This record gives sequence, structure tokens and C-alpha cells, in this order.
Amino acid sequence: MTSESPDESKQGQSSTGHAQAPSAPKAPEPAPERADEGDDAPEAGTGTSPVRSASPRPSTDEDAPTDGDGIRTDPRRSLSAGADPREAPSDGAKAPAESRQTPRWAAGGAASAAQATAVLPAVGTGEDAAEDTARTPEADEKRPAPAATPSGDAPRPAVEKSDRPAAAKSAQAPPPVRRPEPVPPVAPPRPPAADTPGPKAGERPAGVPGPVTTARPGTQPGPPPGAGQPEQRPRPPLDLLAQLTNTPAPPQTPMRSVARRFKIWGPVVVVLAVGVVTAQMVRPLPKPTLALEGSASYTFQGGFSVPWPDHGQSAAKVVGAGSLGTSGEQKPVPTASVAKVMTAYVILKEHPLKKGESGEQITLDAQAEADSAKKDESRVPLKTGQRFTQEQMLQMLMIPSGNNVARQLARWDAGSEDAFAEKMNKVARELGMKDTVYTDPSGFLESTKSTAADQLKLAEAVMQNDVFRQVVRMPSATIPGLEKPIYNNNALLTTQPGTAGIKTGSTTPAGGALMWAAYRTVDGKDQLILGVTMDQRTSGGDSNAHLKRALDNTQKVIAGIRDGLVSATVVKKGQVVGYVDDGLDGRTPLVATADLKSAGWPGLKPVFKLADGGRAVPHKAKAGTEVGVLTVGDGPSAAKVPVALQTDLSEPGFGSKLVRIG
Repeated sequence: MTSESPDESKQGQSSTGHAQAPSAPKAPEPAPERADEGDDAPEAGTGTSPVRSASPRPSTDEDAPTDGDGIRTDPRRSLSAGADPREAPSDGAKAPAESRQTPRWAAGGAASAAQATAVLPAVGTGEDAAEDTARTPEADEKRPAPAATPSGDAPRPAVEKSDRPAAAKSAQAPPPVRRPEPVPPVAPPRPPAADTPGPKAGERPAGVPGPVTTARPGTQPGPPPGAGQPEQRPRPPLDLLAQLTNTPAPPQTPMRSVARRFKIWGPVVVVLAVGVVTAQMVRPLPKPTLALEGSASYTFQGGFSVPWPDHGQSAAKVVGAGSLGTSGEQKPVPTASVAKVMTAYVILKEHPLKKGESGEQITLDAQAEADSAKKDESRVPLKTGQRFTQEQMLQMLMIPSGNNVARQLARWDAGSEDAFAEKMNKVARELGMKDTVYTDPSGFLESTKSTAADQLKLAEAVMQNDVFRQVVRMPSATIPGLEKPIYNNNALLTTQPGTAGIKTGSTTPAGGALMWAAYRTVDGKDQLILGVTMDQRTSGGDSNAHLKRALDNTQKVIAGIRDGLVSATVVKKGQVVGYVDDGLDGRTPLVATADLKSAGWPGLKPVFKLADGGRAVPHKAKAGTEVGVLTVGDGPSAAKVPVALQTDLSEPGFGSKLVRIG
């Protein structure tokens, strides 16, 4: 048994600054020192404790410690078999030297220390291993220095070579009871000297082992996934299916290609076809329309010609039957007093009158009285301040053709004669009178011009007014406030039966002119005949002679037309006159519900028109249902007859709906 001398203890403390481990006998045959452990092995006599290598080599069976009989022992079994060897004796009592067995890691030198260190992760608990692995220089620096160990518990210093016989002697002793190998304490890092620079930030101090990273046994790190492999392209669907079913793809043939395309596109085509059919079936049906049949026409039999004047220009028509045509060149010429027809038409549009009404009171101004003194014009004697009704003013305008009355009406309506002339031109454009220009309300100015065809349009429009028709057919009138009755210059009103006006006109530049109206009763119905004769002249320069020539020529025209008018059945009951077009090439015949008669003259081809009569044409209806009106002629006086379905009207069929376009 050896004891520790105070001098030796002081020597160990002065060299290391810590308590030294007690000396222990070495194993009979210590393991030779390895080259990589030379730096960690303690020198003889220094008394320094062994430090764990920075990179300990894992222990093997050859390095495992043996017992006295040469049998290798397992440190883990020793720990599980006995008590914790690190347990210190109580009350500071020092254990006998014979009972203290020197740890083999201390007796074996640096190599044994390395073996013990390598076994630590397997022997200790998971928490101890984690604590040991996670130890860093910063943590070691913050860890407090271990307290001085009592002399009885201080580790013994390493045994020098001179003690080997004692170790051999103890090896011959009976084998002691196996106890767990004590885990060697990890020595704290050696404090740096004052002149030694400390470790840099993020740098591990020398001698401090780093975290132990142990790879899974039998595994080696490999390259990242996909590294070194060629890029793979998507495979065709049939190849993928064959791969999944372990069935190789059949060889490609033209028939297989066609079949594959049919399988792919067949369902798409079917879906599209179903969508198209459904859309065609639910689309709204086009609106049915009425159309004339080619057989709906008629020509009046016989021969007829209008006795037109041999000079000037003329135009005439039978309202409701058609136009009788024109004669002479239709060029603008002065209208003379025929322009007063437009003046009356504008006044009645701006200030409408119904049959039996007198209208507003109009007060005459000084200009009206002054114009009464103009002897080269047609005029009515008027005085300033006189009051007349609108109807009375129209009578003085149309019957004696007073120019001063026309100007007074223009000022009363528009404020000035020029403003009123603008209204006259506006209405003329509305009626389609393209060759007409009005520059004054009376027509006295030579610049007011028109054609017979344009004036015929005005005559047809104005003769629809009941008050106007009543006024223009009056041969004379007596008006309160006038000294004597007024007389109409149109002598035909009394000499030609059926004449109903309308207005005369004559000046030296215009010659003689007449807008006229006449009636003829055909099949119990009065037919209105309208016409205009202009630019009628005599060899002399008398305006009254010009007017007489116009009256004479017009009388011939009126008589010839009246004699030529006849009635004929232009459409018979049950005759197919048209059809209902459903918009999808479907046609249902239409027939007249009664005979239709119309007035005309020999050679006339009346105009046929088919309309719905203000009623919507149905998509389906029974035979005999009235769905429209057939009109023969033009204008409000045209002849009309209802038309009905000859057969049942049905909606378009499936095929028609399917193939429709648009």
C-alpha cells in the first residue's frame, strides 16, 4: 500500500492547478502508444490528467480491457452489475489502498483514456451523451471550477515505470469482484496564459472536442436524388398504361392510329353535336312574315288616255287607285297664288281646326290695311284693328286669293314673313317636294317656284283636312266686317260637275296655274281625283287670259279622267294572294275572304300590298284564321280585304330547326 506524501500533493497542484488522480498499478502489458495519441499522452512525472482526444477512435475488441485472467470485460456490464463507482466515501474517510483498484483507463495511459472516452456514449445515459456532445468552449468557460476534492477522494497520479512489479504482483492476486468502470471526469479547459491570445469568435479552443456525429452503421452518404440521371420525357398514355398493366404497347398501325383518334375525338364530337342540337331546338323561332303571291295582280281592260294640255306641265292621280302620270317637263316654275295652299297648310298644322270650329281671333295690323291699297295684286279691303276668326281668314285667303291676308297670317303665326317662309320650306321637304322653293307666303314673288308633280303631293296632303276641303269648294262667302261678299276665281266650281277646288294662280311670270280637285262616284263610292296644271300661257301678256287658259285645259283633263274611271273585281274570294313565311322555308297559303273591287281606268295595274293589319302573325293557327289585310291601290282610299290561312299553320319541324343558320 502506498500513501501520498504532502510534497507530492503540492507538486501535483502546482503543476496543473488541480487535484491529481492517485497512482495505481499499471496492467502487466500496457498497450503501445499510437502515433495519433502522442500529443495527448501525459509525460512521466508531470502529474497531468489524461485529456480526451479531439477525435477519439472508436474502441474495438482488441482495445477492450481485460481482467486478471486475461478475459476481456465490458464496461457496460460492470456499470449495470454494481454501484456507481463515482460515489465518494462519506465523512471524508479515506478508503484502504488494497480495496482501491486502479481504473484500467488510468493505468493504461493515453490509449486507455481514449478507449474509455470512446465507450462513454454507449455507457452513459442519453442525457449525459447529449450534455457531453453539446459542451462548447463558451459553456466550459462559464462552468465554475470544480471545488477542491478531499484528500481521500482525490484521483491518484499515474504510476511510473518503477511501479510495474507491484502492478504485476497485484495481477497475480485472485480476481476481484467486477465493479462498473468509473467514468473519467472531463478535465476543464486549461486557462490561457496572459500573453496567449484567446480563440476568435466562432472558433473552437484547442483541446476541446467537437460534437460527435455518428453515421448510421452500414450507410454512406450518396449523391442527391436525380443526380447523373438523364432527363426523362413524358411517355404516351398507351405506353404508361402498358407499363402499369405489365402489357407491352401494341405495335402502331394505320388502323390502330385511326381507332385511337376515333376513341379520343369521338366523345368530343358527340358532346358538341348534342350541344348544337340542343341549342338549335331551344333558340327562339324567327318572326313569321306575310308575302305576296305572284298571282296577286290585275290589269284593267280597255284603252284610255288623259287629254293633257299641249304645253306647260301637268300631273294627276286618283286617290286610292294610283297615279295618272304627268305631262310636260317637270321643271321648277313660278307658282303664283297656288303658293297660298302651302300657307293654309302650315297655318292648319300650327293651329289645327276641327270641322265646325272657327278658331282663334286675329287682329289686323297696319300693314294689312296698307297692302289693301296695292292695285297690282289680288287683295281684300281690310282696316287696322279689325278682328276675324281663323276660319274667316282662311276663307279670305283661298276664295278671293288675298295677298294681304296671306302676309297677315304669316306675321301672326311666325312674327315675320321671312320666318314663315322658312316654315313653308321645311314642310315642303317633309312632303318630299324636292323641286320647290318658297320665298313669300303669297306667291307674288317670281322666286317662289315648284313643279306640277311636287304640288300634287301637297294637294293630296292638304285635302285630308276637313276644314280645308270645306273652304276650297265654296264659290263665294259673306264675312261680317267686309263691305261685300267675296267670290272664288275658280270658275270650274260652277261650270264643271264634280269640281271641288282647290286654288287658282296667275301672274305675268307664272302664267296661269290651277291646283284642282274633282270627285267621281264609282260603285257607290266617291273617288277623289287630284291634279295640277302650271305654266299655261296665251299669246298676250294678260294674266287673266293665262288663268282662263289654265282653267280650260284643266276642265278637259277632269272630264276625261272622270269618264275613264271604272270599277272592276280585282281579287276574288278564295283566291291565293300570298303566304305566311315562318322564316325557316315554311310557307302556308293565304286566301282572300271576299271579293275585292277597285276603281281604275283601262290599262291601270293597281298596286297590291299585304300587311298584318296591326296584328302579330302567330307561329301556329287553324285554317281560316285571319292573319292580314290585302290592299289594292295606295293612300287612305285604297281598297282592302282580309286574308286568312288556307291550311293549318304549324311551327317549323325538327329538321328545319336543326339546319337553320343565323
